[in-house]
Amino acid sequence: MTKRVIVTGGSGLAGKWVVEDLVAHGYEVLNLDRVPMAKPVARTLITDLTDAGQVFNAMASSTTPKEFDDDLEPKPIDAIVHFAAIPRILVTTDNEVFRINVMATYNVLDAASKLGIKKVIVASSETTYGIVFAHRHRDPQYFPLDEQYPVDPMDSYAMSKVINEVTAKAFHARTGADIYCFRIGNVLDPVDYQKFPGWLKDPGLRKRIAWSYIDGRDLATACRLGIEKDGLGFEVMNVAADDVSSDLPTAELLKRFYPGVPVKKQLGQFETLLSNEKLKKLLGWQQQYRWREQAPR
Repeated sequence: MTKRVIVTGGSGLAGKWVVEDLVAHGYEVLNLDRVPMAKPVARTLITDLTDAGQVFNAMASSTTPKEFDDDLEPKPIDAIVHFAAIPRILVTTDNEVFRINVMATYNVLDAASKLGIKKVIVASSETTYGIVFAHRHRDPQYFPLDEQYPVDPMDSYAMSKVINEVTAKAFHARTGADIYCFRIGNVLDPVDYQKFPGWLKDPGLRKRIAWSYIDGRDLATACRLGIEKDGLGFEVMNVAADDVSSDLPTAELLKRFYPGVPVKKQLGQFETLLSNEKLKKLLGWQQQYRWREQAPR
């Protein structure tokens, strides 16, 4: 039986890989976004997610790929992957970043709850740990960053993601739905691997993101595994590669850029500082795309 998934933000950098992966695995996908997909592997329904009426209408719409298909009757939705958001600070005003991200997520979860949709994957962010968009260099309380960390960001984007996690937990309490929040590391498109020679020359360039990264295709796999894994309830999981995006060992990066930060565990030579252990344990995810195999040497 065909499974139907709505992806929000499927026209974006990360969302497009989610849509492509789901379609390739036999899912019927409807993309909700402000603009169509550059590669239209699924139909896009132009939707303002800050408008609750539009969101409710969109989620009750047909997911059929073409308007001339034989059956246009809306069918039940099996899952939602919510990626749409203002993706960072400094692209619009802080209050708009916060408003759009918070209200869009509330509207998506509210509509899902009232339409009886029992699985939602929500894009959260590594920025919740408070070091990425801090006003100046800021040491975290410890490394590696894990889901038990007491998140304490100061910027509007990360605050919106923290609020979204709280909102997701509240809707889970209300409905019992599975809602998994993914704290996603720096998403890389395949073309981004061409940037690595420059990045490697300046290891401090990526210190704010703790040298995290995740290939968009590996992120898409995590989303599909989340859709296929039932019964976890509300969970927060980091989504990051196994290794740091640097040719310096992790210990050297810490010594040079975060010398006073406690380290909670013995780290491998190039082990990530954005822990992905929970993702692997709960969803069985494994990394497939590594920068050392993808970047020009």
